[in-house]
Amino acid sequence: MANDTYDLIVIGAGPGGYVAAIRGAQLGMTVAVVEKREALGGVCLNEGCIPSKALLDSSELFSLARDRFAGHGIAIDPPRLDLARMMARKDDVVKKLTDGVAFLLKKNKIAWVQGTARLAGEQDGAHGVEVTTSEGTQQLRGKRVLLATGSEAAAIPFMPFDGDTVASAREALSFDRVPEHLLVVGAGYVGLELGSVWRRLGSQVTVVEMLPKMLPNTDGQVADTLMRSLKKQGIAFRMETKVTGFAKRDGKAVVTVESGGATEEIACDKVLVAAGRRPLTAGLGLEDLGVRLEEGRIAVDANYLTSVPGVYAIGDLIHGPMLAHKAMVEGEVFAERLAGQASVVDYAFIPGIVYTWPEAAGVGRTEEQLKAEGVAYSVGKFPFMANGRAKCMDETEGFVKILATPDTGRVLGIHVIGPRASDLIAEAVTVMTYGGSAADIAMTFHAHPTLAEAMKEAALDVEKRAIHA
Repeated sequence: MANDTYDLIVIGAGPGGYVAAIRGAQLGMTVAVVEKREALGGVCLNEGCIPSKALLDSSELFSLARDRFAGHGIAIDPPRLDLARMMARKDDVVKKLTDGVAFLLKKNKIAWVQGTARLAGEQDGAHGVEVTTSEGTQQLRGKRVLLATGSEAAAIPFMPFDGDTVASAREALSFDRVPEHLLVVGAGYVGLELGSVWRRLGSQVTVVEMLPKMLPNTDGQVADTLMRSLKKQGIAFRMETKVTGFAKRDGKAVVTVESGGATEEIACDKVLVAAGRRPLTAGLGLEDLGVRLEEGRIAVDANYLTSVPGVYAIGDLIHGPMLAHKAMVEGEVFAERLAGQASVVDYAFIPGIVYTWPEAAGVGRTEEQLKAEGVAYSVGKFPFMANGRAKCMDETEGFVKILATPDTGRVLGIHVIGPRASDLIAEAVTVMTYGGSAADIAMTFHAHPTLAEAMKEAALDVEKRAIHA
């Protein structure tokens, strides 16, 4: 392997990296992947998207059994939490999926080297990649190198992660007991989702956020509705509140917060810091090679080429939302453009989803953005309260909202809060990608009874002709 020159070396086997590697191999390239973890799949499969959704589903079932089964005529003794077994199930889901990625690499004849990679410069038309493994140093050569190392949780300087009291999402997905009081710093996707998990399992949860609104890039009505729902579930919010200090005292974490000029201390058992992420660029040798950065992200062109010929970057390393599905599409498009295909990423139509309950999802522009841009629009809206399937499920919170141009009805944005919003948003993305209109949605068959009928009714409501409103 050391003497081979690959067509492509991918550094990082997260969603962007492994997809790029597989698509490159499908297109006839010889490919090697370097990954420092023992398991493939990056943050998403190992400590992010997948384990969090496994715990969200398990904790939701637990809360349903405890709080709502009786309303369905199901009489059971109060359920007991077996946290160790719940965690074991989560770990099993992760292992099956990471093993699946390993199988796909093997199936596509992709070489996998476990170790930490560093760019070693170009020589004779190929880039060197130095890999530090458990057995020493290994040298790889590639005609092209793709950087796909992802990102990591950003720490608060005076409150560093300690793997116990002050946790990142990684640790918060593996607590061995339910915290009596969990303080969450940051009202973004990660904070709200993991706060929901531990609230359902019995924690007192307090969310502290510097901004006046949570999920600032989400449609305002959706964000407000979600906050009301989470408050009803027992999560406390401290908005426009800044964390200014931290100490350990009498076996507790004591967090100092400031709001409106007043300072107070909040005692808790655990602190989850979910205040953002930063690209993982350290140790790659970017400075020595001259790879240009812009505000901490790697600058790339339309082909994902960096300022250094033959070196490319995708995913969380470059501009845009740090989302697994963004990285996956970039990986696919990168490989296809490398092969001469005219593939593109439709960045305007990247959906954003928060997997709380109810779920919230959106794609395209929000009302706030359209107003700020001075764009005229019409609104169609339909509540799940009036949807037959939602009634049957006893999941009637929320609504579907469609924003469209007043003249042609072309869809500008679709926002959903309610049951299975994460699945419903796929129709919205498809319609918008093809330049569809609200009328296109309204004229399309939506089976009855389904949650998706709320999308059709909202589309009808754009022209104020919804049937069941």
